[in-house]
Amino acid sequence: MEKTKKPVVVGIGELLWDLFPDGDRLGGAPLNFCYHAQQLGAKGIPVSAVGRDELGQDLRQALYEKGIADQFVETVSRHPTGTVSIALDPDGKPAYTIHEPVAWDALSHADSLTRLARRTDAVCFGSLAQRSEASRKTIHAFLQATSNAALRIFDVNLRQDFYSKEIIDESLRLANILKLSDEELPVLAKMFRLSGSVAEQLEVLRERFGLRLVAYTRGAAGSLLLSPDEVSDHPGCPGDAINSVGAGDAFTAALCMGLLNGDNLDETNEHANRVATFVCSQDGATPILPESLISGREGAQKTQKLCEVEK
Repeated sequence: MEKTKKPVVVGIGELLWDLFPDGDRLGGAPLNFCYHAQQLGAKGIPVSAVGRDELGQDLRQALYEKGIADQFVETVSRHPTGTVSIALDPDGKPAYTIHEPVAWDALSHADSLTRLARRTDAVCFGSLAQRSEASRKTIHAFLQATSNAALRIFDVNLRQDFYSKEIIDESLRLANILKLSDEELPVLAKMFRLSGSVAEQLEVLRERFGLRLVAYTRGAAGSLLLSPDEVSDHPGCPGDAINSVGAGDAFTAALCMGLLNGDNLDETNEHANRVATFVCSQDGATPILPESLISGREGAQKTQKLCEVEK
């Protein structure tokens, strides 16, 4: 019997080392997204850049060890490999110091990227890697080359002052799915003069930009998913958090795979919360997921309502 073809899932943008107080770990939201999407059944492909330095060599080796393809990770000579200094508060919530300029600020567009875009089933991008004009143009060109059927997930990921209303507006117009957190919604509400309840603000964003879906995360308090036909409100899963670095990216990966698999929003929301809760319980953004969380349509159905039972 012929094997089912894996969906091609791309994370485009930053690729870096997270510098924790106790050591360095592979990171960057697009990479975290790709890694977890691949664990959940996709072919995860990061599109980024590293420097011609030791950190860049180490990063490629780390990708190899995790089974992540690096053929769309370019090497640039004029900038070093990206790094982010991370400090954790007593609750494990991270504070980031993102260094610049770095290699992923210089993403260049090539014909090979256009070909990749045309066969991409889902792509996730954020605002951070758009802080430079060069990378922003490359990201936009990639998104514009994808098919109408592809999921184009804008995971806002507001960091420091590396964003603007123009970048957010353009990104929303290129996306068909928006993912944002309870810390990011007030920023967008001010930008776009949104008022009313959280659900009303999200619905205005969905309608204004013609989005297929808006995903709103609330940390330990769960998440709200809104589409034109469905609403799913999940209360979150119990768990002991070590740190939340990468949890949002894992949520986005599970969300993406649920949508690609055709799961309904409640199934997708349930599974995404369980995956994010597990990542919060681990030391680092890219842990190996347990078999119970390895998804596909069957996995999402298998875990449905378990959080409510545990509570």
